[in-house]
Amino acid sequence: MLELAILGLLKERSMHGYELKKQLGQRLGFFWTVSFGSLYPTLKKLERRGFVEKLPNGEAASRRKHVYRITSSGEDEFLHLLEEGPSSAWEDDKFPLRLAFFGYLRPESRIRLLERRKQTLEERLVEGRRSLSAARRADTYTLSLMRHGVSVTEHDIAWLDELISAERAHLSGGEAAPDDAEPGERTQPTSPPK
Repeated sequence: MLELAILGLLKERSMHGYELKKQLGQRLGFFWTVSFGSLYPTLKKLERRGFVEKLPNGEAASRRKHVYRITSSGEDEFLHLLEEGPSSAWEDDKFPLRLAFFGYLRPESRIRLLERRKQTLEERLVEGRRSLSAARRADTYTLSLMRHGVSVTEHDIAWLDELISAERAHLSGGEAAPDDAEPGERTQPTSPPK
């Protein structure tokens, strides 16, 4: 998932490693952190695969810092990771990372991915409710934690329903919008409901 974050930030502008880490912290730090120990090896891996490249020294802000930019194949990889990527990413805490870059997707793709996440949470909710009803003899703290998990999942499903409804309303409006740009172009995402 670090590859997705790096490629997504480099789509916006070229940066050196320290700046990338800072941007990751500012934009995604609420739900995800990264260390230099994982950032630089990932940058090197992306460079070896041809997804990022170092700017020539004359174009870099400093001769000592390597400034990276995304390549055209890196843009393709970014969209692939954003749309498809490993399915387990829809079942864990990495969903917010993907959502942070949803503005690059077409509305139809956003709806499909939001529905996929909603389905995962609905399955989790059924299991959580089943576990809660079976845990009659659990201690107070365990029961409280289980109720909290069910409540958070219900809230997340309601939030996803709002996002999906907003995307569908945008699509059915038939109006030309920035979202109708070609895939891979930066678009303004549909304003999420408040």
